[in-house]
Amino acid sequence: MRVILVTGKGGVGKTTIAAATAIRAADLGHRTLVMSTDPAHSLADAYQVQLGDEPTSVVDGLDAQQIDAQQRLEESWGAVRDYLTDIFDWSGLKGIEAEELTVFPGMDELFSLASVRDHVESGEYDSIIVDCAPTAETLRLLSLPEVMSWYMEKMFPVGRKMAKVVRPVMSRVSSMPIADEQVFDSVSRFYERIDGIRDILGDPEITSARLVMNPEKMVIAEARRTYTYLGLFGYAVDAAIVNRVLPDVVTDPYFERWREIQATHLESVEEGFADVDIRRLRLFDEEMVGADRLRIVGEELFGETDPTVRLSEGRPFRVEDDGENVVMIVGMPFAEHSDVDMMRHEHELFVTVGPYRRSIVLPDSLRRRHVLGAKLHEGELRVTFGMVE
Repeated sequence: MRVILVTGKGGVGKTTIAAATAIRAADLGHRTLVMSTDPAHSLADAYQVQLGDEPTSVVDGLDAQQIDAQQRLEESWGAVRDYLTDIFDWSGLKGIEAEELTVFPGMDELFSLASVRDHVESGEYDSIIVDCAPTAETLRLLSLPEVMSWYMEKMFPVGRKMAKVVRPVMSRVSSMPIADEQVFDSVSRFYERIDGIRDILGDPEITSARLVMNPEKMVIAEARRTYTYLGLFGYAVDAAIVNRVLPDVVTDPYFERWREIQATHLESVEEGFADVDIRRLRLFDEEMVGADRLRIVGEELFGETDPTVRLSEGRPFRVEDDGENVVMIVGMPFAEHSDVDMMRHEHELFVTVGPYRRSIVLPDSLRRRHVLGAKLHEGELRVTFGMVE
């Protein structure tokens, strides 16, 4: 079983890449599902077929699905939403503002990703390609089950019992709404729904993320931030796909400056994504929609490579606590001490190994800290960050 998460900034062509990856996988004999968790839902437009909340056959061996995130959210969060609305109403906050505050950002996609777990456990497919929303913020929410596990094991049963005792008393002395059994059942369903997602998506043998970008400065910067946070939270990235690269057949002088700019940005991609497989896809001279054209995209992008295999083994880094300090660990299995140099400039860490230089965008948690030291030990560069008074 393989799960491929295709993500990137809005408008870079990630839906096309996801659709082409899926059709290529199906052509190679994999039972494949491509599903969209992007609220924009462009997957149906890519295949030029009608898609809904249930898997629909697109070509032999390939089903496609556009998740109804609102329905999933309603099933698992409806009673909690209604209770929070009552609380806000009691406190004086009414109307649409109260309703908006009852659903946290990213929850709709989180429940959509829970459907990935359902399909993995069903055993119906060999590969699942996920067209993610244009942000990796939801993946950061996947640590929520771990955070909630302590609450669900220790506090949830106690809170449920206390509510039964307090509810009759509070109803006599206050008009404040008290959570009933329906609310607690909804919280339980919410936890059950998302529990286990991280185990699947955080296992590099099962799941890989692929970052789609265009050769543009702002788009690459966003992709690098996404790469950093995916690594920070333990998700494997196995490929960076640069879409809409000017092909060599374009020789018009009008595009010469554009080609020079793209060349500079492509060097930046090589530097920022040195640990993963980097693939380029040309700018096509027509809209690549429909199964036949998407087949061309998949063939050009992957060639003889099976798109469902892990395209690279590396992980960007990992972060560990060391008392009051934090250690960033970067794998460098073949480096010698004399080969390695490191410097920090504002929010980036530049690591040079021989003729190669790599830059890492520091996550927010490390930007506030200072580099206290670095050492190369058993094939790993360990950079210590601490709070300096």
